[in-house]
Amino acid sequence: MARKGAALEMAVLGLLHESPLHGYELRKRLNLLLGWTRLLSYGSLYPALKRMLREGVITEVTNHGTVSLRQRITYQITPAGREVFAQEVTDDGPNAWEDESFNMRFAFFSRTSADVRLRILEGRRSRLQERLDRQRHAAGGDDRYLSELRRHAIESVEREVRWLTDLINAERNADTGTTSTNKGPDRSTGSTPPRSAPAATPAAETQ
Repeated sequence: MARKGAALEMAVLGLLHESPLHGYELRKRLNLLLGWTRLLSYGSLYPALKRMLREGVITEVTNHGTVSLRQRITYQITPAGREVFAQEVTDDGPNAWEDESFNMRFAFFSRTSADVRLRILEGRRSRLQERLDRQRHAAGGDDRYLSELRRHAIESVEREVRWLTDLINAERNADTGTTSTNKGPDRSTGSTPPRSAPAATPAAETQ
């Protein structure tokens, strides 16, 4: 599923894995996943659903309501769709570290094994650290606003790196059955780790 829109299709499969949904409810739940970055339009959702219907990973059932004469279509995941979703949540390769893919995969971490979660978190942190290194060594300029934008990007990535480090430590401690008592500075950035997740991953993307 390594193509444009793959993360959206994975999210659809993940939500339908829980229960069948009609288009309105599906879009609303997807926006809860995407809302901190962007709102999903029907113009993006329905073409994706049509592709998934053709691929046989979902199916649709038409319900005839008693109150309204309007037909309502409910989408359901198929056995083939369950297999695809099971494969996707175990993929810990570089594609899982990208902005949109990471957010979607993180949303379904409860269905992912601990070793896969740890590899994705470490890969994501490595990818962001590379981004930080490029920004910190980029040539400066005299434009005030470009400088501010660059500073904002660096600070946003630094926050996410600290957040990822907390998550990685928590996964490792859970695996060993220990509890970390170290509240000192984070060695990745030299700053005290925050208690909450970063505001928005895509805001940090400035290549």
